[in-house]
Amino acid sequence: MLAINEKMSTKVITKISILSVLAFLIMLIEAPLWFTPVFLKIDASDLPALIGAFALGPMAGVMIEFLKNLLHIVLKGTDTAAVGELANFIVGGLFVYTAGYIYYKNKNVKSAVIGMAVGTVVMTIGMAIANYFVLIPFYVKLYGMPLESIIDMAKAVNNYVVDLKSFILYTVVPFNLIKGIIVSLVTLVIYKRISPILHR
Repeated sequence: MLAINEKMSTKVITKISILSVLAFLIMLIEAPLWFTPVFLKIDASDLPALIGAFALGPMAGVMIEFLKNLLHIVLKGTDTAAVGELANFIVGGLFVYTAGYIYYKNKNVKSAVIGMAVGTVVMTIGMAIANYFVLIPFYVKLYGMPLESIIDMAKAVNNYVVDLKSFILYTVVPFNLIKGIIVSLVTLVIYKRISPILHR
């Protein structure tokens, strides 16, 4: 019995590792949206983590998010003293854990859709709070960059941004909503096709 459990654990670890590497590679492909400053870029690296959360459990999704960002720091380096990677881990972890937890309670399409919708909302609210109270103030203090400089970069591409609150409301919130919707839609399309591989 122990040998079987060890074998299963090895299989799960292997799958998590593969999905983490895939997420890291996808993370390298990023671009700002039309209403976001250049330092806020979107990518689809939450996709392997969400698939992992659905197939292997919500904590597997969180582990994939963690390993993806760790790989990014080690292999590519960080331009933000790991603040950007921390933010990416928080946003991805909130999203995939929430969606994966709801899906695992009742594994069907309806549960998956509800999970991803709730996960997107939780992610969006969580990142709005984290950016306002922790991440942006920490980034400003760490680099000695005036908050006004960040606001000015955002204002250059988004006329609605005039201060930190409007930056959160008109940049961070829609950014995370769009990210969650894109990843959710792609997952809906491909999950059933690739889930048999992950359940072997």
